[in-house]
Amino acid sequence: MSEYYHSVTLDKDKCCGCTNCIKRCPTEAIRVRDGKARIISERCIDCGECIRVCPHHAKRAQSAELSELQSWEYTIALPAPALFGQFNNLDDIDIVLSGLHKIGFDSVYEVSRGAELVSEATRHLMQSGKLKKPVISSACPAIVRLIKLRFPDLIDNVLPLNAPMEVAAMCAKKQAAKETGLPLGKIGVFFITPCPAKVTDVKNSIGRDKSWVDGAIAVSRVYPVLTEAMDKLKPEEITVGANCGIIGVSWATSGGEAAATLNDKYLAADGIENVTRVLDELEDERIGDLEFVELNACSGGCVGGVLNVENAYVAQARIQKLRRYLPVSQNHLTPQGEDGVPEDMRWTNKLEYSNVLNLSDDLEQAMQMMTQMDEIRSHLPNLDCGSCGAPSCRAMAEDVVKGLAKETDCIFVLREKVKNVADTLSLLSLIHISEPTRLRRI
Repeated sequence: MSEYYHSVTLDKDKCCGCTNCIKRCPTEAIRVRDGKARIISERCIDCGECIRVCPHHAKRAQSAELSELQSWEYTIALPAPALFGQFNNLDDIDIVLSGLHKIGFDSVYEVSRGAELVSEATRHLMQSGKLKKPVISSACPAIVRLIKLRFPDLIDNVLPLNAPMEVAAMCAKKQAAKETGLPLGKIGVFFITPCPAKVTDVKNSIGRDKSWVDGAIAVSRVYPVLTEAMDKLKPEEITVGANCGIIGVSWATSGGEAAATLNDKYLAADGIENVTRVLDELEDERIGDLEFVELNACSGGCVGGVLNVENAYVAQARIQKLRRYLPVSQNHLTPQGEDGVPEDMRWTNKLEYSNVLNLSDDLEQAMQMMTQMDEIRSHLPNLDCGSCGAPSCRAMAEDVVKGLAKETDCIFVLREKVKNVADTLSLLSLIHISEPTRLRRI
């Protein structure tokens, strides 16, 4: 099995060991040891929260470069719906699409078009009655991986459909091959991404063997070049016509996907902490009477991704304004099979639980380690202060049991031990002083 690729990386030279990141990571994938943060690869879900909260910019996301377009005979840009919310006073999506042409792409295919197809496929599958309720959206790869790592009981609830990015890439590539006569291998498809989780998803492909996307370029990387190109566009150069509607563009913000199911029994949550609480309650069956759950790791939805340039709420308002100029939907499925959903839109691989958070694969050993953890925690202050470099006292106890830390890494335990040593030395000093005095009296 090949090594899992991560977009989120750490620049140790910039890291000051401040512990801000360890408190916000939803999978406890970060520790601070020897004054520097360390990312536990198998636990990271590339949600980007550490990038968002790091005051020293020590966390960053890798993404493709525009220069990579030169490696392909024909290139296609896949703009995420969130991209349209990055520009002030934009009243026509065609300006953005034409700008992408101007900066070097041969063709543009909106991910919003794929979103409309996924929305229709979701409605078909839900009407078929074959999905386990409540159905949990699979559009956000950070959430899918979070469920895969932390919520095994909810795996069967995840919608087994490819995300809009994949559907759009597949449609765009097949269309370009038909129009140009080029083989698929010479056509490069690049997603303009608002978040690092999508960069990771392109490389690792949860739910399928290989991604249709050849690279993901950060919105923040494209933005300055694209803005300049858009400003220089002449009226006759705005020739690309948008082929998406309200349903597709609304996927940029929290609640857009859920509303497109045309079912009022839904829940939409955004922000990794809120999402984690919702998943906890779903797993414990404390939330009832729901048919669909939309979850976004970023606050506000994809407009809140850390690779965007605009404030999430400003971008959300701009998306709302753009919606007024669009039809409801412009993309529809050609029904196939019993439930009307084409096979190439479905997952080819079943989502499986990754037990990276387990203490041990051996149940007896895991129980022993749990007992040791409870014993260690009884010596800890249970303040979850993060001063030891772990996000919580429980995580600290786990690290000690695994041999990755010492109890004295806790400053409170260390202080108590130092105090005990000091008291012992003080007592010995008193005994040493008083002993000659006693002898003289004798």
